[in-house]
Amino acid sequence: MYLSLASYVTIFRILLIFPFVICLLQTNHPDYGNGFRGGAIVIFLVMAVSDAVDGYLARVKKQVSALGTFLDPVADKLMITCASVILCVPQTAIEGFHLPLAVVVLIVGKDVLLLLGFLVTYLLTVQVHIRPVWAGKASTFLQIVMVSSILIGPEMAGWIHFWPLVTAITWWTTGVCAILATFVYIYRGIRYIEEFHNTQNKDELMLDSPE
Repeated sequence: MYLSLASYVTIFRILLIFPFVICLLQTNHPDYGNGFRGGAIVIFLVMAVSDAVDGYLARVKKQVSALGTFLDPVADKLMITCASVILCVPQTAIEGFHLPLAVVVLIVGKDVLLLLGFLVTYLLTVQVHIRPVWAGKASTFLQIVMVSSILIGPEMAGWIHFWPLVTAITWWTTGVCAILATFVYIYRGIRYIEEFHNTQNKDELMLDSPE
């Protein structure tokens, strides 16, 4: 199977999740915690840049593929889900920037509902329907900003004393946006299923009508 350059970039981003998770799990190491957190920041930055690169290749260079359309959101969700869970667990959370469990539930819950919606849509239409919406893109962007603000939190708090407040506003805004994105995706999914069945019914009527 031929893979476009954009697909290779996406696969590279997925592979980077493993060292990213390892670094996050060691951010509270008594001796090398800051070094591991610095490594997590660098890897996260590389993943964010690669996301922009494969998006550019797919849209501008016309390298859109079915595999890439599927893998790109999977890479984003794996990255954000892993980061959110690790930054929420007390043993691995960054001191002073403990991500609330409620925000993680909203983020992960959105992705679980989207997965269920995808399965329901496929069962009802027997078609793979993956189409990002503005709310989903905004939610992903805010999640990236949220994780970034937490990872650089200890340094930024030394420069900007109200940085913890900025971070808190960021993660609650991210949670609200996740709820909004969920409703938008549900609405779009229902509309797609209705339009699909209406089209099917019209085709059946045309076939049954006498010549």
